[in-house]
This record gives sequence, C-alpha cells and structure tokens, in this order.
Amino acid sequence: MKTRVAVMGIIVEDMDSVEQLNALLHTYGQYIIGRMGIPYREKGINIVSIAIDAPQDTISALSGKIGNLHGISVKTAYSNVTGDE
Repeated sequence: MKTRVAVMGIIVEDMDSVEQLNALLHTYGQYIIGRMGIPYREKGINIVSIAIDAPQDTISALSGKIGNLHGISVKTAYSNVTGDE
C-alpha cells in the first residue's frame, strides 16, 4: 500500500484531553516518525508536531480523530514523498 509523509500541527488548549490525545498517538505509533511537544506556559497551551509516514487514509483518520477531541485543533500538511508499506 502506498504511504505518504506528512506533518501534523496540533494545538492543545484543554489539558483534560491530553490523555485521549496520547492514547490516539500510541494507537498509531507504528506510523509516527517523530514527535515534538512544546509547552507554551505564557498562553496556557501546548504545541505538538507529529511527523508521520502512513497510507493517506490512516493519516486522515488520525487527523479526524484528533480534531474531534475537545479543546484540540489539528492541521495536516502532506508532502509529495510516497513509498510502499
């Protein structure tokens, strides 16, 4: 199956949703290349970036599930880099 490389930018405004976010990222962990989290204490938010290499359907599913969490927003940028699973 064809895979794509993408990055997800995640803004966490509701810390009560962090556990659910981490559970989702753990579930999709086999596709995650790397993860970086930055606490922005002055604004009371966390900024998370995820690099992922997965089938487009999988990336879209994860992004949709993250976007449905309360107090969390996500945007995904896809590269043109593809591969085979």
